[in-house]
Amino acid sequence: MTALPGPYVRTEMLPQQPPPIGQAGLLRWVRENLFSSVLNATLTLVTILVVFSLVRHMLPWFANSVWTAGSLTECREMLDGKTGACFSVVADRWNQMVFGFYPVELYWRPILAVVLLLAALAPMLFSGVPRQLLWFSVFYPAVAVWLLWGGSLWGPILATVGFGIAFMVYQSVARLQALLAAPLALLSLMVWWLWGVGLVAGVAQSIVPLDLTEVRSHEFGGFMLSVVIGVTGIALSLPMGILLALGRKSDLFLIRTVCIGFIEFIRGVPLITLLFTASTLLNYFLPPNTNFDITLRVIIMVTIFAAAYMAEVIRGGLSALPTGQYEAADALGLNYWKAQRLIIMPQALKISIPGIVNTFIGLFKDTTLVIFIGLLDPLGLTNSIRADVNWNGIYWELFLFVGVMFFIVCFSMSRYSMYLERRLKTDHL
Repeated sequence: MTALPGPYVRTEMLPQQPPPIGQAGLLRWVRENLFSSVLNATLTLVTILVVFSLVRHMLPWFANSVWTAGSLTECREMLDGKTGACFSVVADRWNQMVFGFYPVELYWRPILAVVLLLAALAPMLFSGVPRQLLWFSVFYPAVAVWLLWGGSLWGPILATVGFGIAFMVYQSVARLQALLAAPLALLSLMVWWLWGVGLVAGVAQSIVPLDLTEVRSHEFGGFMLSVVIGVTGIALSLPMGILLALGRKSDLFLIRTVCIGFIEFIRGVPLITLLFTASTLLNYFLPPNTNFDITLRVIIMVTIFAAAYMAEVIRGGLSALPTGQYEAADALGLNYWKAQRLIIMPQALKISIPGIVNTFIGLFKDTTLVIFIGLLDPLGLTNSIRADVNWNGIYWELFLFVGVMFFIVCFSMSRYSMYLERRLKTDHL
């Protein structure tokens, strides 16, 4: 009788085996996201068919595109009956599409203004940038106005100084009478802007002349005009919207009523109506021979329109906060403004980030409506370009270029909002 073999005991671990092909990598992603169910698989196949059909028809149009022709007729001759895009119009009118009718020899000024804009935004948008640059961000609007419109530098600088004067007036009066602080600060700002800036700027310019060649607003146009209106509206509508949201939730009847009336009236009126008001009707309420810059009027109307929508977005963030946050601020002995600055508003703004950025994107796209009041934004310039006999009859190439430019800016804002949400996320599990 043969003996049974003894028990076998493994003395070393088996090497780790790779996961099955369908459980890792691209195949797993495809299975989970595209073919996880019958419905998803059907939609995936239909989408692939549609995309393939679009690419099959559009690819020759892009592949045969012409960039060097001097007119639409030359483009068609170079294509020789083939399907193709005539992007030569973009190459030929690139400067006009970007700068409008801005003097060619002064292109360096808007380019420098954009570079400085990025430098001014960096300390506000990214935490790793030195905070000392915020001082430059404060004075950047004055520098940008000087670069774009020219004239004396002292006017924009002294207009910015007016905010400092208003703040000092507010701080001084608030110690004696809090209710009069804000009205007197606003009054001091208006007095300084209407009388003080012109007088002091004239004296300063005679002592230290700092001026550039003046450029009128009617020479602005193209994508530069959209950036000027959009960036200014975005920068001004956010703080204005915050004040309106706080005013709408105020316990003071007069302030709450004024804010509610302003918000509901502006939200109930189309933006194009406000632009027509800025273009025509506003002149009837101004003194005779008053030169109120049309671009400035448009910026004011776009800003108040966006601020009304921004106020409702921020009010939603304020309403989303639990009551305990307000009670905690009271328990710490914080006054109203300190509670808003340190506890309430940071949380409300974080909650409202998607809505805020959505309003910004809508505002930037709405700058194309200025075409209806005679300002030549990128869409307005497409009409002027097509009126030229050399490019009469071209459509898709110009509209595609304008769409791509707007998409780059709007997509960048969307991606930054997602980055900001991730950076401010505190409810990690």
